[in-house]
Amino acid sequence: MMDPIAMNLKIKNLLLFLSMLMHNAVFASNHSAEEQHQDLLLIRNAVEDFVYRNTATLAGQVTVNVDKIDKYLTLPKCPELQPFIPPGSRLWGKTSVGVRCNHQDIHWTIYVQTEVNVMSDVLHIARPVSTGHALTYEDITSQAVNLTQMPDGIFTNPAQVIGKIATTNLTVGQPVRQHMLRAPYVIQRGQKVSLIVTGRGFSVSSEGSALNDAAENQVVQVRNKSGRILSGIARLNGIVEIQP
Repeated sequence: MMDPIAMNLKIKNLLLFLSMLMHNAVFASNHSAEEQHQDLLLIRNAVEDFVYRNTATLAGQVTVNVDKIDKYLTLPKCPELQPFIPPGSRLWGKTSVGVRCNHQDIHWTIYVQTEVNVMSDVLHIARPVSTGHALTYEDITSQAVNLTQMPDGIFTNPAQVIGKIATTNLTVGQPVRQHMLRAPYVIQRGQKVSLIVTGRGFSVSSEGSALNDAAENQVVQVRNKSGRILSGIARLNGIVEIQP
């Protein structure tokens, strides 16, 4: 008959052995499941790389923040992730980036919330500007801002605004926008102008009177000496070019 102490030790060793077998079986099962499921971090990395590649030409410093994906989401493992821009979306500000898998019998699509920020210097008004004033370098200053949070029609290059005329009173701190400015007039209403009619092999000039203000390359109406009203293109030095 086996000694009771030896019997208990044998039973304990057997139980320990069975416990180790069960643990290894569960670990192997979980590990196998993980290998079959898509790593969510790889999806986030694919989205980030996709956004940076497609915003490389933007004027400014681009930063991308990709939201975390629900850790309980389980997808079949995909050998080739395909990020894309959903219809109606763009890589600007708070947006959504799609990621799909179309590989043999694996098909799924998810959408990942992403934020794209673009930091750049934007022109702002440095001192009060009155209507009709031609902007100078002293009237503007640059401020680093997030372009995705700015309105449309802003300027980043002083050469785009210097010499332009304010169409309204501008206050300190305003971002300079297209609708606030106009090109200076090269022809003013009532001004005597030179009408130049050009065609193949000929050029005829005469005089007239401008009926409206016009910046360079804008359309201006002119009454010639005989009273006829003509439309032409405003040029520098009081010239109106008319196509026959």
